[in-house]
Amino acid sequence: MSLNDQEDNTVYKVVVNHEEQYSIWPVERKNPLGWRDVGKRGLKAECLAHIKEVWTDMRPLSLRKQMEETSQG
Repeated sequence: MSLNDQEDNTVYKVVVNHEEQYSIWPVERKNPLGWRDVGKRGLKAECLAHIKEVWTDMRPLSLRKQMEETSQG
C-alpha cells in the first residue's frame, strides 16, 4: 500500500454504469453522468474490496449479451 493510500481518509461510494462496470467516487461529489450508486460506502480499500467481490465478469454488459446471442444462435 502506498503512502497516499494510507493517508486517504476520503469516504467513497461504489458506482456502476449502464454496462455494469464499477468504480469508486467521493461521496461528497455528484455522480458522473451515466453512473449510479450501488449502496456501498466506505474507505477506499472497503469499496475496492466490494467491487472485487461483486464484479466477477469484467466484460461490458453489451458484450456479454452479444456473446450469449451468438452462442444460442
